[in-house]
Amino acid sequence: MVDWRWSAGLAAAIVVLTGNGVGALDAPPLVAQVPLNAAEQELSRGVQLIQQGQTDGAIAAFRRAAELDPTLAPAHYNLGLALRQQGQLQAAATAFYQATQADPGFALAYANLGAALLEGNTLPLSQQYLERAIQLDPQLGLAYYNLGLVQRLQGNETEAIAALQRSAQLSPSAPESYYHLGLVYQQQGRRDTAIANFRRAIEINPSYAEAHYSLGTLQFEQGNLDTALNSFRSAAQANPNYANAYYGAGLVFLQQQRYPEAQRVLQYARELYANQGNTTWANSAAQLLQQAQLRSGG
Repeated sequence: MVDWRWSAGLAAAIVVLTGNGVGALDAPPLVAQVPLNAAEQELSRGVQLIQQGQTDGAIAAFRRAAELDPTLAPAHYNLGLALRQQGQLQAAATAFYQATQADPGFALAYANLGAALLEGNTLPLSQQYLERAIQLDPQLGLAYYNLGLVQRLQGNETEAIAALQRSAQLSPSAPESYYHLGLVYQQQGRRDTAIANFRRAIEINPSYAEAHYSLGTLQFEQGNLDTALNSFRSAAQANPNYANAYYGAGLVFLQQQRYPEAQRVLQYARELYANQGNTTWANSAAQLLQQAQLRSGG
């Protein structure tokens, strides 16, 4: 799944005009500002509304800016980010595409378009736009990260590793690249390398629940029950609603013949899965819960 928090958060990736062109949100003001036209004023107003947490108003402002000047690429791009924040994936992809049409050299727009198509499972087209982003900006870690996800989903493990390793080099403070590298290595049966990458992801973000859980699954497979349990506990502490963490702990307790504790966490896992609409895993947790009840004699 695409991690939009890292890939293109509004706070980090909003584009504004600095007077002579496009710049970062925190770009220093120029000594002599060029007066903004009507479209640029709407773009500026949209950025201010985003900073105030008024996403609906920002979307309206960005749309108005794009209507006033269809060639204003930052208006389309920021509209895409704001729409994505609201979960409007198709509309966001359209806005990112319009940004690339307005500015064919806008690497971030191609990268986010590719990410939107990835989340929509349109993998070949996603790969095409992500590769274009990399051609335009070979230092864009975001594009390599999402390209790695695309390659993994297409079963191209060698290419996925290469893209994710490059992403980790370019964005060493982003734990997601290491986490997904760990998943690829886990698929390949390279447990030690997978564990090392999961640990690196956790070092960067100690609250990375999925990384704790994935580390715990490998430790469980290796028979390291106590360390696996600690990893599952860390996953639950990082995200108390992460059902997999309780399910994993239940497996450990069953192996350790700690049946009352197994019943407690498996019951909770089943409830979480059910509340989240995950019927398959809710049923699996229920079956394990029944095993724990039978073995404990109650």
